[in-house]
Amino acid sequence: MSLSYINESSKQFISTFILFWCGLVILSSMYLTIPLEHDLSHTFGVSLTQAAWIGSSFSLCYAIGCLLYGPLSDRYGRKVFLVSSISILTAVTITLGFIESFYVLVLLRGIQGLAAAAFAPISLVYADEMFPPQKRLTTVGYISSGLLMAGIIGQVVSGVINEYYGWHSIFFILGGIYFISTILVITLLPKDITERKEESILATYKYMFTFIKHKQFISAFSITFMLLLSLIGMYSVLGTYLRSEFSLSDQQILSIRAAGILGMLLAPFAGRIAQNIGVLTVLRAGLGLASAGLLALSVSPSLPLIIITSVAFTAGIAIVTPVVISLISQLAGPAKGSAISFNAFVLFLGASLGPILSAYLLKTAGYLPSILVLGTLLFGGFLLTFATGSFAPEKTGKAEHQSS
Repeated sequence: MSLSYINESSKQFISTFILFWCGLVILSSMYLTIPLEHDLSHTFGVSLTQAAWIGSSFSLCYAIGCLLYGPLSDRYGRKVFLVSSISILTAVTITLGFIESFYVLVLLRGIQGLAAAAFAPISLVYADEMFPPQKRLTTVGYISSGLLMAGIIGQVVSGVINEYYGWHSIFFILGGIYFISTILVITLLPKDITERKEESILATYKYMFTFIKHKQFISAFSITFMLLLSLIGMYSVLGTYLRSEFSLSDQQILSIRAAGILGMLLAPFAGRIAQNIGVLTVLRAGLGLASAGLLALSVSPSLPLIIITSVAFTAGIAIVTPVVISLISQLAGPAKGSAISFNAFVLFLGASLGPILSAYLLKTAGYLPSILVLGTLLFGGFLLTFATGSFAPEKTGKAEHQSS
């Protein structure tokens, strides 16, 4: 299919929508088993802790996969990995619908996570390279909003399908969505034409870990780590609190979580705001809003206030996410694929530790201290943006990589 008759602005709109859509549906796979844990535990005759591995195997392999694909895409291009990722994901997801063995299900969920890991970080780099400078941050914002919204939409859609058709149907329906999305990616996303450096893959992988030697990257990765750790940790703590203090059902709790989507809708506007007041100012404002929302959430006495403060918190997270990605991309220069992939690894490492930390805090301290700890972590990220040289452009990975 040719897009030669479509003007450049329309092509960019189509590409942005496809990247947003694919990020949303692909990352939804990470969260779709959360509302299914009780059903899967009963179906396979395993404990809830064992059933949780159906989700954990995906997230663990996803985090590992984020480290693998960036350097390869730096060498061989972006679109080939976008197409390969969603194509393999389609086949594995449909296969999951036929599985009747718990251990095979866990194994294939891990493979599913490994396949899915290529799309999100590489799509962010692809957008940075293929869009004009004035539209890059906005496009990254749209992709980021899709990735964030997946955490809520994945659970909602999964719960509805399971209620009416059973859990096997979730994988068949999602596999069909992935198949259609694969066609869109192949036919409508333009091929990237960025010149690749001729260097060994091993050297590229070794270079990836030099990012952590620079204070600029350490600051950015530290903030990244706190984002999903606090987001997932907050919702884990809040769910338990709403169930015990307000006697809400799972569906009612899910409705309150869904309100967070309102805050996530701000992500696409982060770029436009940053153009007017500066990237660092937006980063600080987002972290300040998120930490303030969490701290206010700890003392909110009623459901309406809880909803309002949770929306403020998710709005802050939504603003920060694309801005951090943009900063890391600027600092990394030609190694942006490796840098953003490493950033994705750190992001989902935080996502994996969020539920563990929140469970420990709830057990040992209770709701109020748990929220306060998460809010304090985010406020620490806010203070980090004022540290001398934290995001200064000099002596970054960009310069070193160009001279190597």
